[in-house]
Amino acid sequence: MTMLSRIAGMIRDMVYLDLFGAHAAMDAFLVAFRIPNFLRRLFAEGAFAQAFVPVLTEYQLKKGEAAVQDLINKVASALSLVIGGVALLAIVAAPWVIDLFAPGYDRDPMRHTLATQMLRLTAPYLPLISLTAFAGAILNSYQRFWVAGFTPVLLNLCMIASALFLAPLLHVPVMALAWGVLIAGALQLAFQIPFLWRLGKLPRWHLDWSDAGVRRVLGLMVPALFGVSVSQINLLLDTVLATFLPAGSVSWLYTAERLTELPLGLIGIAIATVILPTLSTKHASAHHEGFAKTLDWALTVVVMVGAPASLAMFMLAEPMIATLFLHGHFGVQAVLMSAAALRALAGGILAFMLIKVLAPGYYARQDTRTPVRIGIIAMVANMLFNLLLVWHWRHVGLAMASTLAAFLNAGLLYHGLVRRGVYRLGAHWRRQGARFILANAGMVFLLQRCNPGWSYWLQPGWGHKLFTLLGLILLGGAGYFALLLALGLRPRHLRHHAG
Repeated sequence: MTMLSRIAGMIRDMVYLDLFGAHAAMDAFLVAFRIPNFLRRLFAEGAFAQAFVPVLTEYQLKKGEAAVQDLINKVASALSLVIGGVALLAIVAAPWVIDLFAPGYDRDPMRHTLATQMLRLTAPYLPLISLTAFAGAILNSYQRFWVAGFTPVLLNLCMIASALFLAPLLHVPVMALAWGVLIAGALQLAFQIPFLWRLGKLPRWHLDWSDAGVRRVLGLMVPALFGVSVSQINLLLDTVLATFLPAGSVSWLYTAERLTELPLGLIGIAIATVILPTLSTKHASAHHEGFAKTLDWALTVVVMVGAPASLAMFMLAEPMIATLFLHGHFGVQAVLMSAAALRALAGGILAFMLIKVLAPGYYARQDTRTPVRIGIIAMVANMLFNLLLVWHWRHVGLAMASTLAAFLNAGLLYHGLVRRGVYRLGAHWRRQGARFILANAGMVFLLQRCNPGWSYWLQPGWGHKLFTLLGLILLGGAGYFALLLALGLRPRHLRHHAG
């Protein structure tokens, strides 16, 4: 389901970059969408799930279904009130919110006005997607993973339809994308309601701030809002600085980020979503060995897939962007600028994945303070890297800073787990690491030898280039996994670590 969602998202990007290009109007929409989308990532893929699922799991194991329903009712009520208030504030104060997140737009009144108008349409997406994330967390805790995994597909379909059919009817066509976000928020929430009802867990209004469960969830959630999504905060800060750079910089960064999110969402976020209920259950039942084995399995899969994804995306940056986006209003200059940013971000794919699977090792234990401290260090480091690199490398320097900060964040998260005696890489990782290194080297050699060259990717048309690109990806992947098998890795090794 996550793979389907990411593919739909890639088609969405192809459609509206083709229609609107990497220009000022597109920059304005991306800023207006970045604000609610940032909070979507915090709630749908981060802080809320990390805070709510462990408490919900504990209630399921120790207090029974009546207490679980009561917790769901009270948390849903509190969440609706808080996030609804945030959305209302964003609508009323939209010009000042744009000033905060895109200070460089003060020099361009057109982009500032357009971004403000679109933010007033996208702001209601916040409570809608937050409640959608709440419903998804409940369904995930009852092992109904596919529903929440499929839901983002609806966002992508709505935005594609808005770009194709609504945009030609509007005086300002790019406004159709903001309308698409609003419609998608309502549709995603409506899609999940029948599944909650069938499960018997549809929430009812019951506001009680003094409830112990609500206070625990909110207490865990506030620091988790920062700690689990530092990489997204860093990317948001990159957008703020990019508004001071030449027009198109926000779009170039966005295009690169979207491609890195394909493996991140397919592997990192999907595995983090699946392991959190398991880790929470094993912690609640004091099964420490099972807790460590679950983390070890997740890290094995992430390294096995994340390392070649990083290397392949670095080597195929121009081919990927030229194949997917070099048409319509997205020209060669945009391909070159976006590819440069993608190469800088590609190195961080593995680090972003590691953050996604290491952070649940804290949140399942209801420890939100440690990731916050680590997150503060990583964010400060990211800003220092930004200031050091942006002046010479511009938007590429911002991407490089995010990669460096992500590796620092992942390293500190792992060090914290080791220091607490929760998890440590075992002796088998020496043999496993050698296999991964050799297999990745073989994959790099194959891609280098078989890439037809830059001039090929600049040719008009995209069908033959897509066929060639898919061939390169399949060849690299097949060569990589064949080498792993030749070096002795077997599927049973992965099953053993999942133990």
